Amino acid sequence: MVDSMDVFSYFRDKGIETVNPAYYRQIEIWRSWYNSNVKKFHRYKVYRGNGTSVNCTRYSLGMAKKVCEDMADLLLNEKVTVTLSDKTTDDFVKKVLAENVWEELGNEYQEWKAALGTVAYVVYIRDAVADGSGRMTGGSVGLNYVEAAHIYPTTWQNKVITECIFTFPKTYKRKRYVHFQYHWIEDVPGENRKQYVIENTVVENTTGAGKELTPEEWEEIPAFNGLAERIETGSDQPLFIIDRLNMVNNADEDTTNPMGVALFANSIDVIRKLDLEYDSYSNEFSLGRKRIFVAPELLTTQGGDAVFDPQDTVFYELPEDYFKDTKEAMHEVNMELRIDEHSKAINDDLNWLSFKCGFGTKRYRFENGQVKTATEVISENSDLYRTLQKHEIILERVLIQLIRTIIKAGSSIGIPGLQEDTEIVIGFDDSIIQDKQSEREEDRKDVAMGALGVDEYRAKWRGETLEEARKNLPEEFNSEVIP
Repeated sequence: MVDSMDVFSYFRDKGIETVNPAYYRQIEIWRSWYNSNVKKFHRYKVYRGNGTSVNCTRYSLGMAKKVCEDMADLLLNEKVTVTLSDKTTDDFVKKVLAENVWEELGNEYQEWKAALGTVAYVVYIRDAVADGSGRMTGGSVGLNYVEAAHIYPTTWQNKVITECIFTFPKTYKRKRYVHFQYHWIEDVPGENRKQYVIENTVVENTTGAGKELTPEEWEEIPAFNGLAERIETGSDQPLFIIDRLNMVNNADEDTTNPMGVALFANSIDVIRKLDLEYDSYSNEFSLGRKRIFVAPELLTTQGGDAVFDPQDTVFYELPEDYFKDTKEAMHEVNMELRIDEHSKAINDDLNWLSFKCGFGTKRYRFENGQVKTATEVISENSDLYRTLQKHEIILERVLIQLIRTIIKAGSSIGIPGLQEDTEIVIGFDDSIIQDKQSEREEDRKDVAMGALGVDEYRAKWRGETLEEARKNLPEEFNSEVIP
């Protein structure tokens, strides 16, 4: 939902159908847990029994964000390699990714994907000039990153989104605006083919009224200056790529919903319990601190000087007649801290959370008041390895589609020498896998016995395409020596 604007009423007025609005409310619930700021849970009231309540803030372990961070780092980190067989095309793609801060934002949006279920990457031509027919000339290739709350599919089949609206909120001179970017397919007049068309609309959203601006009006706003009302791409391939986790979306009764589900969507009860336990653990030190109850006369001044430091919070004054039966002037109270009980409960639930999010058990442990992450390598038959392999199925397809879209966009603005059909190899980070070294040794044996080509071996272990591997082999090669 874009700020206070009723996007779905706007869509209904336009005759546009999209995903059930209830699903987007679920996205905001996931966001609140990700931010550890859930209404009526992280801020709550405690009744004191005398007709009054105390406003309280609940401490949080922030585990919803932690599991998303870890999944993002495992899926897309600095060790993931993208290699194209054609050097000119490879250089161009890497230049575009660098210009669009992919190394940083790519990982960030993997985290948003884990947190909210879905993200999108929208390729566009920056500083392009559209002629009278809407065709683009000039400019450079840009990349917009979009998170789930701003993605509204309009056409899809078998979870594949073919038409979609993306929203981009902007603020200018204290007024809020929403840029609606609609990607849809149309028949090309007089030709037996289809093409994607991008229609842009700007709506003022300051009061949630949804007033549409004319192209002449939005030209006066710097963020929308040069924005074409309609762009014909000339291609039957979309300029957007949808990325989601490889998990069934059970947050919507509509099983055809093409959007994803948060990594922790089915673990919220465990996260809630963890925050209750951690809050209780933290309060144990506050409520259980040492106190000394003293008679009033010990807190009064004698000869102008106080008996005890008036700023010392360990002392608590009780009424004069409180000590009349015990004949004490002060009474020390040391509350027993239930540290071990709290730690065990938190560790048990950390194991549950880790298991339910696909990391296996014992990924996290609670020690000395902090959550620590296991750093040991894992085996190929572990829950975490299988989870990563499952999510990488979609991510590999997404990365290849993104790269091919960037290449096509470059060709459309006349970048010379680009090969749209170049081979693309995605090398995911396998450094967490325990027995990769033994796998490599097995491959060496296969090469030695002739069951595996040296070029195939090199391509696999050096992250090269098969063509590159063949070029990089020494001219004089001894078959018994493996590079």
